Amino acid sequence: MRTASDRPLWERDGADWPNRSASRFVVASDLTWHVQELGAPEAPVLLLLHGTGAATHSWAGLAPLLAAHFRVVALDLPGHGFTDPLPPGRLSLPGMASAIRDLLTTLAVEPAIVVGHSAGAAILARLCLDGARPHLLVALNGALTPFPGLASVLFPGLARMLFLNPVTPRIFAWTADRPAVERLIRGTGSRLDPRALDLYRRLFRYPGHVAGALGMMANWDLAALDRDIDRLTVPTLLLVGGDDRAIAPETAFALKERLADARVRLLRNLGHLAHEEAPDRVAEVILEAAGTALTERCETS
Repeated sequence: MRTASDRPLWERDGADWPNRSASRFVVASDLTWHVQELGAPEAPVLLLLHGTGAATHSWAGLAPLLAAHFRVVALDLPGHGFTDPLPPGRLSLPGMASAIRDLLTTLAVEPAIVVGHSAGAAILARLCLDGARPHLLVALNGALTPFPGLASVLFPGLARMLFLNPVTPRIFAWTADRPAVERLIRGTGSRLDPRALDLYRRLFRYPGHVAGALGMMANWDLAALDRDIDRLTVPTLLLVGGDDRAIAPETAFALKERLADARVRLLRNLGHLAHEEAPDRVAEVILEAAGTALTERCETS
């Protein structure tokens, strides 16, 4: 049984959290969520969803750049960072999307632009397929299709086996020293500065955060999303790090051909965590695409 001490504590671990002044805690869908809001309250809403194993710290550099033009809403996904975990019965991709929809209702926001990194992009795609209608979906190295070949069968099963073993998250947390975290990040094709690495290490040393990441991977059915994704009609920008080692860049180009309104933008010399490596470059691309999407929506309305 996991306890509160298994999870990061805001009073201690959040004392120097990036963009801390924008943080607050919100109760929705039977969870307490860590939410950050930046930018003018009257500006169009831009939602940020991080990927597996991260938290709002992932947007440390990007969120303030986007907040110059938008009301940015970022959150820690369930079981990640400082947000409560979902119960096992709600850990599916639709279950997580539903919980986030409840949170957005509680916040009384309807995002005009949605940006998701890796697994966060899958959640946003599910939200759009289930009725959300933002002006633009930005998938940053999005995990939108199943892993290729045998990995599509083995990886979810392995994650489930690790998640169900209560010892696994503790072992991972015990071994999450600075060199181990640096090796993990470099394995994605990205290189981060010492501050960013320390924030990941801070999270990974807690079994509860590790369990939250494993729980997502263990309970998601990307094959179901893949079967539905041809119905995605929301304008979509697939941002791809050319050096991404976690998700093959060519999958975005194949996905583009299946979507009604999508384009690919290649970010050369950046890996899976492109938005943390070069937030200025990523912000420039997102702001350009968002501006075009908002203008086109106004012209057709």
